[in-house]
Amino acid sequence: MEQNFSIENRWNNKALFGLLWPLMVEQLLVVAMGAADTVMVSSVGEHAVSGVNIIDNINNLLIIAFAAMSAGGTVVVSQYIGRRDHANSKTAAKQLIYLATFISLCMMTVALFLRRPIISLFYGNIADDVMDAAMVYFFFTALSFPFLAIYSSCSALFRATGNSKAPMRISLFVNFLSVGGNAIFIYVMGIGVMGAALATLISRIIAAGIASIMLYRNSASPVTLAGLFKVRIVTPIIKNICNVGIPGATESSMFMVGRLLTQRIFVGFGTVAMAANAITGAINSLAFQTGSAFSMTLVVVVGQCIGAGDYAAAKRFVKKIIRLAYIFLVGMSGLTFIFAEQLIGLFQLSPEAHVLAKTFLTTHCISMALGWALSFALPNALRAAGDARYVMMVSILSMWLVRVLGAYFFVFVLEMGPLGVWLAMGADFASRGISFLIRWLQGKWQTKSVIKY
Repeated sequence: MEQNFSIENRWNNKALFGLLWPLMVEQLLVVAMGAADTVMVSSVGEHAVSGVNIIDNINNLLIIAFAAMSAGGTVVVSQYIGRRDHANSKTAAKQLIYLATFISLCMMTVALFLRRPIISLFYGNIADDVMDAAMVYFFFTALSFPFLAIYSSCSALFRATGNSKAPMRISLFVNFLSVGGNAIFIYVMGIGVMGAALATLISRIIAAGIASIMLYRNSASPVTLAGLFKVRIVTPIIKNICNVGIPGATESSMFMVGRLLTQRIFVGFGTVAMAANAITGAINSLAFQTGSAFSMTLVVVVGQCIGAGDYAAAKRFVKKIIRLAYIFLVGMSGLTFIFAEQLIGLFQLSPEAHVLAKTFLTTHCISMALGWALSFALPNALRAAGDARYVMMVSILSMWLVRVLGAYFFVFVLEMGPLGVWLAMGADFASRGISFLIRWLQGKWQTKSVIKY
């Protein structure tokens, strides 16, 4: 009874709001700064926007491995905190840093030496000016992978303790630093895409340094990096992290490969369609990136509930957080739809690309409002409970059978043009959401486990 009371008291409305709002601010900052980056790059030309968008999509695929490990680390550390095993929560924190750093160095090496083949593999023959921009941007952003991995892991560790304000403050500082760097490199020094990439690299180095130093000095916390340089590999804890992280990485990798294959469709419709798609993605991220705060909240709260053995509390918190996510996403989608003209107008698009972007945006607003919370937030509750393999299987099947095949069917069989890609995405949201909701209501996740050490 005391343990249950502790979990309920730990995540009362005030504490829940205290975790959620900094996450939302942080994600909003990421989106706002990303949009500002895109606006700045668009001044170089549509070829630059297209090149940067191509690499952002590929980078998302390559960095998924250590991003998924960070999520796995959050689950493991949260469960240790929930059961009040602070010795192992501290040990797990350091294991996560070791693992994420190793994986990110491998990804960086692959990206640096195989940049052109990777671009060609996913996008085929693209215009020379787009390829030149992509190659430059890819080189410098690949160098930032280890620093991004360290920062992402540190942020995940802060959140596992319920402290989302520290990552928010760091994000606030480094994102404004990045935009300032973009302004100097692009507008003052005139080095275009290279300038945008350099600003990203520098800001990630600084973010990793600040976050790791803060955790290193935080020796009294249930999560600290004190003793990090006295390397000790604890295989059972790494396995626990991998049991959540590997299915997540596999799922996300397959998701991104499928997404890249659908994005490749836009190449066949020319630079106008590519630019419209890139801008629509940047605007859409305002809703789904900010909405991911609910996903992160679910990982921490449900993870601690499961660690404490309080499944009833986990159910109550999931219901509350998903309800809040729906209210937020419906509101954000509605505002995006109402102000679509003004938002698209922020970017220097041709009239043809502007009209196409508005069509894409309208379609996505509907699917986002109806399906995103169940299809991308709810599965994090399942992962936090140890049901990561089910989430992986559903996500892969839905991605390939519904989104990828559906996109090619809509575009080439029904001849709906590039809009078919966005319609297939909406169908994917629906299939995922229904599958995850059924799984949660059935309660099979209560038979799973994460911590085996």
